[in-house]
Amino acid sequence: MNETLDNVGAFVAQHDGINDKAKLCALLVKKFGLTRDRSVFYCADFAIQFSSAKSPGFSNTVLSLSNLQKFDDRPFLVCLITPAANHVLLANTTLLRKISHSSQELREDNIKGSFNGSDIFRDLDGIPNGPTNLSRLFAIHAEIGFDGNLPRLVEATNNISPSGTKFAVTAAAKRNILAAPSRAVVFLESPDAATLKSELDAKVDKFRNEILLAALIENVNVRGRVIEYLIAGEDAALRDALINALQAKNAKGLPQFKTENTLGDYTRVFEKFHTETDVKTKIMVLSSNPKAYNIDKILEFLSQDQTVFLFYFVGIDPGRVVRPVLVSMFQMQLLTATITLKHWAGRNSRGVTQFEGNTVGKLILNPDNRVAVEESKAFLRRLIKL
Repeated sequence: MNETLDNVGAFVAQHDGINDKAKLCALLVKKFGLTRDRSVFYCADFAIQFSSAKSPGFSNTVLSLSNLQKFDDRPFLVCLITPAANHVLLANTTLLRKISHSSQELREDNIKGSFNGSDIFRDLDGIPNGPTNLSRLFAIHAEIGFDGNLPRLVEATNNISPSGTKFAVTAAAKRNILAAPSRAVVFLESPDAATLKSELDAKVDKFRNEILLAALIENVNVRGRVIEYLIAGEDAALRDALINALQAKNAKGLPQFKTENTLGDYTRVFEKFHTETDVKTKIMVLSSNPKAYNIDKILEFLSQDQTVFLFYFVGIDPGRVVRPVLVSMFQMQLLTATITLKHWAGRNSRGVTQFEGNTVGKLILNPDNRVAVEESKAFLRRLIKL
């Protein structure tokens, strides 16, 4: 997919100055074997809509939200033709600010309205929206999807009072938050870290066959929830039901369940540390941007004494589980690969985070627990200011 998107951007740029939407459309249809669905042209790897304007800052109506929903599982591109140059933007729902046209009745159970060119974000967390970043931006969107973006768009479009509140960081809370990287270092050097990892490793060993079966589930969100519940779930009856469905190779027979919207999956309190560990699975042959944490929730947790937040990454190759790793949220590579999505979670929230690219896979293959304390403090200060 990455190579295809790069080729689209390069091909469109080759025809700068064509200033003819129909001609450029015909060229792309022929080049990439696109099929037409009303105003959208698509293939397995992407979908594209063509618009024309006098300048890059266009406000034309692009597409209805209901039509975008059909293509939101692949990169949805808008190709804007201007007299001097052609421009390509990613316009999946994660890249939309709101819905503008005929959207008064938009609700989560009533998909209405269309978006304009001016509703498309021109950058996301400092990543410019353009040909060189299409794959990078889509990887961010893929972890959120249409269903994840819809509540935000409804709120932003209809000016609904946002639910929830930002965590208020007092002076005392800030001291505890900024001490968190040092706490993490002390914890990782303690016997408690080895105990925590051994407990989680034992769960992986016990349910190894079921984890490998669950890894075959195509839906990324269902797959992750099932594996994480096998490792960290507390309801033995629900786990048994999951195991039975997996062993019968009956994905449709998986019991309906919701994981709690908590910070971590596995809570372990030691004498000097209160740990929360988020279990994440990584299919090693797939590229993905795993969800990380809600920023307000992490700040609230770290504001408490003795708190340490960790990730337990489980790598899965075809037919085998790669030995899992336990790392701090402040691990050096992980910290630099953390993307903050301020716009996504609503006006009364600091937003959420993701991990970018292949960092998780590299950590699984080459475990590294190093924490950069000062860089982590600077990162936390930025989160507090959001």
